[in-house]
Amino acid sequence: MAKTSNNHTYLAILSLALLTFIGILNETSMNVTYPELSRQLAVSLDTIQWITTGYLLMVTITMGTTAYLLRQFAARYLQLAAVLAFIIGDLMCALTPNFAILLTGRLIQAVATGLSTPILFHLIFTEIPRERLGAMTGFAGMVISFAPALGPTYGGWISAIMSWRMIFWLLLPFVLVSLVLGQLFIHNQPLGNSKHFSYGSLASLAVALLAVVYGFSTIGRQGISWQLLLWLLLAAVAFTTFVYVNNHGQAQLFDLRVFKSKPLRLSTLTYFNLQFINIGISLVISLYAQYVLHASSTVAGLILLPGSVCGAFLAPFAGRLADAQGFAKPVTFGGALLLVGTLCFALFQPHLTPLLVMTFFVILRIGFNFAFGNTISNASVLVAAQNSADVNSIFNMVQQFAGSLGTGLLAAILAVFQNSGRGTLQARTYAGGQVDYLFLALMAVIVLIAIVINYHLQRTSQSRGHH
Repeated sequence: MAKTSNNHTYLAILSLALLTFIGILNETSMNVTYPELSRQLAVSLDTIQWITTGYLLMVTITMGTTAYLLRQFAARYLQLAAVLAFIIGDLMCALTPNFAILLTGRLIQAVATGLSTPILFHLIFTEIPRERLGAMTGFAGMVISFAPALGPTYGGWISAIMSWRMIFWLLLPFVLVSLVLGQLFIHNQPLGNSKHFSYGSLASLAVALLAVVYGFSTIGRQGISWQLLLWLLLAAVAFTTFVYVNNHGQAQLFDLRVFKSKPLRLSTLTYFNLQFINIGISLVISLYAQYVLHASSTVAGLILLPGSVCGAFLAPFAGRLADAQGFAKPVTFGGALLLVGTLCFALFQPHLTPLLVMTFFVILRIGFNFAFGNTISNASVLVAAQNSADVNSIFNMVQQFAGSLGTGLLAAILAVFQNSGRGTLQARTYAGGQVDYLFLALMAVIVLIAIVINYHLQRTSQSRGHH
């Protein structure tokens, strides 16, 4: 049966796009408030960053359940659960007396974002006709790439003119609009599951992800220590358990056989590094601007805005370019521009001003957006149609985990230098920023190499197929 879409379908998609936008905006809106929260709640920078790192980690773990949930339950009920989780978490954060309740509220909110993003893609993939698919995935990509970078601008502005607590209060009316639209217009029915839900897979995967991120975050307090090595060992054991349970049990989270394809493995590495750089550098810039360049939280947030706007609006254009000329051109161009952007931060660090930071971030974000959406689109055509849900789920998780690890590791590196006690706080943050910028430039080199090898392999296999 041919898919037809009407206004109800678009309103259903809008309800989830709105919830996803608010969730991702909320994810990064607290980045610029770290120095203030650190003082008010009397906790160190490497502890405060858990309100972003923990949020991203919880989103990742929730996304691991969505491939199963969407086949088991009507999307309307899942949207209702997501909205309720957001409202409960939001109120806890707005009214919090201490850091523990703030963090708990953030984790409950994260469940909402972990549900809404895959439901958004699920509706697009199942309800929109093929000829409009590019435009709608471009729209979803725009929401997902614009929101995290608008977050610091929103957070900085609100906390400067009112209070950081208002960041949470002002989001509530928009969530209620999403609730009404979703409950009125989401109608698609679940297909049912042939296998049971794999609790063992989810638990072992959650332990592996948490151990990696927590292990790296200890660098902020202890540097590279035996504790870090123990956490990484636990992560390796948990991940091995996940692969075994997922592949040998009566139930599974994903079909991991998709990774037999070398181009898919390279696409996954590219996607991970792209999001690590994107979310990671957004955090570093927000903190660096305040501690080193003595910018206000508003300016620290605004620095990111032009790059985010340029990148977000170029995302659909990059998608159309891939439709017309293949994925290799826009993705390779994006990878090259991303490398130029990260190298600018590393090479011109002594001369950085808010204006230069803004300019370099524009270059970086245009590169990111040319490569990012096209990398997941390319990955989905590398596998059989029945595995596209697995790729969608895995890539959504990889993206969130990369952001979580990016904020955790880069904030920990800054904290190592800030806690060293030598020189002024400005000088110590400058030194930490230097390591962060060089590290991100190295990751951008890996991105470009992976892209070049990937498309070389794809061209070779295509030409073999034609002979």
